[in-house]
Amino acid sequence: MLQPSGGGTGDGAAAANDRPMSIGAVLKVLREEFPEVTISKIRFLESEGLIDPQRTPSGYRKFSSADVRRLGHVLRMQRDHYMPLKVIRTHLDALERGEPVLASLGGRQDDQTGGGPLSGVFAPYEPYGGAEAPTAARVGRSELLAAAGIEERDLEEWESYGLLAPLPDGGYDAGAVTVAALVGELGQFGIEPRHLRAVKASADRAAGLVDQVVAPLRRHRNPQTRAHAEARTKELAGLTVRLHAALVQGALGVRLP
Repeated sequence: MLQPSGGGTGDGAAAANDRPMSIGAVLKVLREEFPEVTISKIRFLESEGLIDPQRTPSGYRKFSSADVRRLGHVLRMQRDHYMPLKVIRTHLDALERGEPVLASLGGRQDDQTGGGPLSGVFAPYEPYGGAEAPTAARVGRSELLAAAGIEERDLEEWESYGLLAPLPDGGYDAGAVTVAALVGELGQFGIEPRHLRAVKASADRAAGLVDQVVAPLRRHRNPQTRAHAEARTKELAGLTVRLHAALVQGALGVRLP
């Protein structure tokens, strides 16, 4: 597996001189930003082909700083963008080949600017030696089909249930790729689009609730207040998604990795 280049050294000893790290040391570094990550999670991501650490003759894993940066990128895409592993793997492989990707999925602002606790260790993922990755706010219909690995008939069916909807110009926002990939993965477990109408209705109600809170700010004359509305929208959206996930896990009596 190709490893990302770029990045510097971070605040912790993890990235110092790129010394090989044990899985326990990697866990300690990761938990600065991802407190719920476990060794089992790291091993699972390895088994899924997201990372490929070196092994000692006795079989112990040894992680480079590039491995740690890649792990941070994967975990961040799961946390911030709720992307399935299949899409994350495709995204990373495309980046490493130098191909355009559908959306810029860098880390949180504090990590990118060097202000976070993991600056350097979780530097922006730069497989082309520091060049800025191509981005696209919208994708065409054919691009969506290719990115999600679905057929035209699948997309038409999902649109009929309101799971996806084109923009006025006929394209789709980058988030549609994530939705399509998730619907496709659920289909592998026998969950059909018609079964997801309740999920879509729940999402619409949550969006309506958030909109009620921020609508007065959006209508304000002060540009700074309107900008604050956008930030508040993202914050509330993230909280509602986390609450939904916690409620589902609680109802099922499980804890996701």
